[in-house]
Amino acid sequence: MQGKTLMVATSHLESPSPPNQMFSEERVAQAKEALNFLKNSPNAIFCGDMNWDDVSDGQFPLFQGWVDAWIQLRPRERGWTYDTNSNPMLSANRPLQKRLDRFVCNLQDFKLSTIDMIGMEAIHGLSYYKEKRVRNKIQNLELPVLPSDHYGLLLELHSQ
Repeated sequence: MQGKTLMVATSHLESPSPPNQMFSEERVAQAKEALNFLKNSPNAIFCGDMNWDDVSDGQFPLFQGWVDAWIQLRPRERGWTYDTNSNPMLSANRPLQKRLDRFVCNLQDFKLSTIDMIGMEAIHGLSYYKEKRVRNKIQNLELPVLPSDHYGLLLELHSQ
C-alpha cells in the first residue's frame, strides 16, 4: 500500500434479544470503545456485524473525521444487510430489514472507492429445514442456504 499503514478492526457488537433485552446501551458503549482505540491511527477501518439499529441505538457514534462507507458511497440506497424479504434463507423469520453491518472509516491516505453487498446467492445444492407456523398449522419449510444470514459487505479503497 505504498508504505502507508491501514489498521482494520472487526467486531460483533452485542446482539439485540427482543422483545425486552435490546442491549442498545451496550452496543453504543462497545462502538465508542472500539473507535476510541483506533482514533490515533491516521488510517483506520472498523467493520463487522454492529447489530446497529438507527431507531433504538441512534446515529452511529462517529468521531470527527470518521465516515460510514455505505452512506458516503451509496447515500440513496438502504443497504439492508439483514433482509427477510430478499434473503430466501430468512423467509421463515419474522419480517425485518436493517443495516446491521457497517464499515466506518477514518482515512487520511486512502479514498473510499466502492462498497458492494456480497453473499446474496444461495449455495448450490445446500438447504435446511425450518418450522413455520402458518394459519395455526406448522409447516416444515425447505430453505436455501446462503453464506450467512447477513449479506456481506466488500469495501474497496484507493491510495490517495
